[in-house]
Amino acid sequence: MAESFLMYKGFPLVRKNKDIYYGNMSDEFVANIRVISTHKEKDLDVADKVKVTLMRTAKDIDAKDMIVKVSDRNSLFEALDVANIWLTR
Repeated sequence: MAESFLMYKGFPLVRKNKDIYYGNMSDEFVANIRVISTHKEKDLDVADKVKVTLMRTAKDIDAKDMIVKVSDRNSLFEALDVANIWLTR
């Protein structure tokens, strides 16, 4: 049985705790979106500080060379928008 992922604008989203990985691990790059802080709206936690990191997926490079770009955003939507732009360029 093939595992299906939640998709956003043609790329899979995978969440683990406060990290969201956006993109295909088989592609050259993937975005890591980390929720830094949240606030309550009614009974939901809403992200209000998010760090977006564009990373190389190659296994044969040093850890310091994996990170290509970093950006701080004020919402999960803004973070996904930036990550999508980076992955489609």
